[in-house]
Amino acid sequence: HARMHAKHRGHEAMHAEMVLILIATLVVAQLLLVQWKQRHPRSYNMVTLFQMWVVPLYFTVKLHWWRFLVIWILFSAVTAFVTFRATRKPLVQTTPRLVYKWFLLIYKISYATGIVGYMAVMFTLFGLNLLFKIKPEDAMDFGISLLFYGLYYGVLERDFAEMCADYMASTIGFYSESGMPTKHLSDSVCAVCGQQIFVDVSEEGIIENTYRLSCNHVFHEFCIRGWCIVGKKQTCPYCKEKVDLKRMFSNPWERPHVMYGQLLDWLRYLVAWQPVIIGLVQGINYILGLE
Repeated sequence: HARMHAKHRGHEAMHAEMVLILIATLVVAQLLLVQWKQRHPRSYNMVTLFQMWVVPLYFTVKLHWWRFLVIWILFSAVTAFVTFRATRKPLVQTTPRLVYKWFLLIYKISYATGIVGYMAVMFTLFGLNLLFKIKPEDAMDFGISLLFYGLYYGVLERDFAEMCADYMASTIGFYSESGMPTKHLSDSVCAVCGQQIFVDVSEEGIIENTYRLSCNHVFHEFCIRGWCIVGKKQTCPYCKEKVDLKRMFSNPWERPHVMYGQLLDWLRYLVAWQPVIIGLVQGINYILGLE
């Protein structure tokens, strides 16, 4: 007992120093990330997307979570194919709708999975799982797993969709991330997919409802919703005027999708950068000899 006390003598001061290092590292890292995101958003988004894709894979293999690994491989395979199609030049006419359909499907699945997981957690906290004779630990594991699946793939899907939306829109020519577009937008063309908005019966094209933004530019309703919600854009694809999402989603049942998208943006930092920061703190403690 005396030897144990002698070994751990002074650890209280070490623990206080470790807490200060943790707080200082979190503050400095947050400031650097904000500056990086503001000055070089493209490189920040690419690095964040790579970490979002790789970091959970490391823990999955290490902890033998084979179910997650199988779903991750299937998602990565299909998303790689869709991303490949979105980055080809010249762009096939059917590619923009294929991209938005795939990512919209993943968005809806992740949204529904997250809601079910959240409800399962709440039911467990209120003891409603006992009505179905389900053990609290099993019900909580089920809810947390679904919540994690929904949030993780929701974040990953939105990042890939944003990257594909930039590539496709730049290839079509009616959008440029910085500067002026390379093509003049006609009133009869959708700037998101590059197809005719109004087509005759004898013509080949997409027959769909249209939506006019406050800047008076007209788009296919599916395209502009995919651009704003799935592709994380809040500006007009042509003139970059800010889009009023509340006006676009006047139906109260659709507004939670906007809030869900904002929640996913907040969680991106926790999944992608928090493990890196914690690893950096552990490295500093190891170098300083803190236990």
